[in-house]
Amino acid sequence: MANILETVVFAEGETAANQTTGQTTQTTAQNGVAQQQQQANPVMSTIVSILPLVLIIVLLYFMMIRPQRKREKETKEMINAMKVGDKVVTIGGICGKVSKIKDEFVFIETGNIGTQDEKSVIKMERDAIRTVESSKN
Repeated sequence: MANILETVVFAEGETAANQTTGQTTQTTAQNGVAQQQQQANPVMSTIVSILPLVLIIVLLYFMMIRPQRKREKETKEMINAMKVGDKVVTIGGICGKVSKIKDEFVFIETGNIGTQDEKSVIKMERDAIRTVESSKN
């Protein structure tokens, strides 16, 4: 009876050893395929890792940089279209009327000093103008 058990155990062990060897061969084959895929796609993995950064930069451009440039362009056009007689507000909050424009400077009349003939005039740079309200003649 002991011989029968030994034979059964030996036969089962032999089958288990064959199965283990088969599994090892399959696992090795799968690892080889996985390594080939990883080696074949280093460019793809680089692109996938850089893609979120590129998307963030594009989003920042359209959400922040582009609108700011548009506002700057509109402000520059408004300042260049300014003429004598327009009402302006400076970045410092001074309100007045443009009395004279010379190159990069604007002379702003802010009010009377004493009599009607004595006007208070301030010399400002064009870039110091925040808003221009055109006079309607």
